[in-house]
Amino acid sequence: MNLGISRLSGTGQPRTSEPGASSGPWDSPERYCDAIRDGDRRAMARAITLIESRRPEQAAWGQQILERLVPYTGQAVRVGITGPPGVGKSTLIEALGLQLVERGHRVAVLAVDPSSPVTGGSILGDKTRMERLAASSSAFIRPSPSGGSLGGVAHRTREVMLLCEAAGYDVVLIETVGIGQSEVTVASMVDFFLVLLLPAGGDQLQGIKRGVMELADCLAVNKADGAMRDVAERTRAEYAGALQLIRPTTASWRPRSLLISALEAEGIDELWQMVGQHRAALEAGGELEDRRRKQNREWMWSLVEQGLRLAIDADPDVAGRVVEFEEDVQAQKRTPAAAAQELLAIFQRSRSG
Repeated sequence: MNLGISRLSGTGQPRTSEPGASSGPWDSPERYCDAIRDGDRRAMARAITLIESRRPEQAAWGQQILERLVPYTGQAVRVGITGPPGVGKSTLIEALGLQLVERGHRVAVLAVDPSSPVTGGSILGDKTRMERLAASSSAFIRPSPSGGSLGGVAHRTREVMLLCEAAGYDVVLIETVGIGQSEVTVASMVDFFLVLLLPAGGDQLQGIKRGVMELADCLAVNKADGAMRDVAERTRAEYAGALQLIRPTTASWRPRSLLISALEAEGIDELWQMVGQHRAALEAGGELEDRRRKQNREWMWSLVEQGLRLAIDADPDVAGRVVEFEEDVQAQKRTPAAAAQELLAIFQRSRSG
């Protein structure tokens, strides 16, 4: 299975040792795979670093490792979690993760953060807030750097998810920061998509876009404790009513609403039960397998689009005309459609010549 990066070195021959590395405990893809399958966290972290590397040789080496691990992937429960800043995603993830670890699960926590590193909105901060979960030998917490591109984050996060599954993590929690385009990306790589909300009322309820609600398998109102419990219940009831007006994304499951207090670990068990019910419903109708096949197909085309963009950007004939075309479009001398078609024509002629 080719996941988008060449498996060959710059000489056109398969490498037998990691770029820049001498012989050692992981001097071949096979040894990496064995170490990862045996639960070696250092080997796993190092493989992820290779996959995320911007150096082509290192990325290709990481790809060789991943391709050998693909047969051992696909068995984990994949849960996506999103919500606005301050909603308590980290607190929820830690509470859920700790309960799952106590029940014998192995939990991996990944992040999709499309924001700039300047914002600080990454799992590096979340990891410090999930100290108890991070200390567990049955948990693995890993950031996925944005690199300034949401598509790049999705690419790497999917691959890291597969590595985690191959390493024996049977629950993968994927977190996105904020409300925006990242929801579509996360929803396209998980089995169960949770939208976490704050207790609110009136016009505040309009802040959640209909599109996000349409993606959700569950809307959970967090911080349902103390003086906010009644407000949280009213919020949940209003969202429950709104969900009835939305067409479900699958015939096997109608999205539900739930009250949670991540701080007091209330509603966490009910949430996990719901994840199980959702999985059983999709498996019974054959929809879980269909969903994952569709996700893999969409992932393939996203990589094709990404590869084409990189190839176009690197083409010298196109690069010499880009500024001219951009200026023409901004000055309305050319339409964007006409400019795009001409740039593509230049690229095609360059490749065929």
